[in-house]
Amino acid sequence: MFSYPSSRCWMARLATLVVSVALIAAACGDDDDTAEGTETANASSTTAEATTDTTAPVTTAVPSPTTVAAAETLRILVGNDDGVGAEGISQLVAALAELPDTEVTVSAPAENQSVTSDSMTEGDVVSTKTTTADGHPATAVEGFPADASAAGLEAMDEPPHLVVSGINEGQNIGELTELSGTVGAARTAARAGIPALATSQAFGDPPDYPTGVAVVVAWVEEQREALLADEVEPTVISFNFPTCPAGEPRGEVVEVPLATGMGDRSFDAVDCEGEAPMPADDVDALVWGFTSQTELTF
Repeated sequence: MFSYPSSRCWMARLATLVVSVALIAAACGDDDDTAEGTETANASSTTAEATTDTTAPVTTAVPSPTTVAAAETLRILVGNDDGVGAEGISQLVAALAELPDTEVTVSAPAENQSVTSDSMTEGDVVSTKTTTADGHPATAVEGFPADASAAGLEAMDEPPHLVVSGINEGQNIGELTELSGTVGAARTAARAGIPALATSQAFGDPPDYPTGVAVVVAWVEEQREALLADEVEPTVISFNFPTCPAGEPRGEVVEVPLATGMGDRSFDAVDCEGEAPMPADDVDALVWGFTSQTELTF
């Protein structure tokens, strides 16, 4: 006999059916969401890859090291006619040697050889190693100032950029110039193609060497680049520095010609005080307390 289930049983079965349908629907929804999420993730990944592919690689510039060229050394040969042990050359060499990137070579007569002009010894000359009064290495040449200049040029590994003769004790102006061994040494260098300075400090007690040294050092500093570039012609420039009995040397360096005579002028009447006329020649310059600069023939 067929019988219907009780209402309680029927309701239980109906509840079970509803739960089953809900679970199936939830499962289907999860699958759709997962698929949609996967598609979204894949799309995002594709976009990221596309963005990466079209972006230029980022590079960091590494600065290259700065190269600083080494300063070229200025080569100066120094000689004189008062002898390698004289005070004037000692003070000059000491000051030049303190200049940066400067090599100073000293080749001077072993003894005083003043008033010998550009005389030279026939044959070989004897040279010995020594020092200046301040202890700078030097070569003493048994010969004239011109011999010492020539020997120094020959002994150097590379030619000097400049030759400086002096500082001589006593002025070399006007007609005295032709007798000067200081000038003779400078002329010897110029004849070899090297620019040269002949430097002389006027007599005094003592000679005012610091004034002359300051002028020479200033000239070298001003002409340094031109000397290194070989742009200075081989000439002889004669500097004469005053030693003032009173007052101070006039700071201006005047370019003047060589005097042809003394006239009524006297070296004993040097005036470094008060107003002074513009010098007409190198004797005028000394008398009025100026430093004279004169280009000489060679």
